[in-house]
Amino acid sequence: MANLQRKGSMFLFFTLLGGISGGILSEILDRFTSAGFVRDIFLKGFKIGLTPPVTIDLHMLAFTFGFTLQVNLLTLLGVILGIYTYRQA
Repeated sequence: MANLQRKGSMFLFFTLLGGISGGILSEILDRFTSAGFVRDIFLKGFKIGLTPPVTIDLHMLAFTFGFTLQVNLLTLLGVILGIYTYRQA
């Protein structure tokens, strides 16, 4: 049972690491490329999440919940590379 939990956490780690790496690469590509076909293909994506964030105000304490996931082609390629790396390890 512990081995199965370890495998699941390692899969999640490699998947998140791949997605974060793809996001960083897309930010770098955004900074150094001019407008054109390549930029549109790799950087155009969509956002999933709560916009605006949800706020619960209890007068004494306030909570704000929100998340946004920005998905583009480089992020998906990073996730796929992370899954591939996990399977090879």
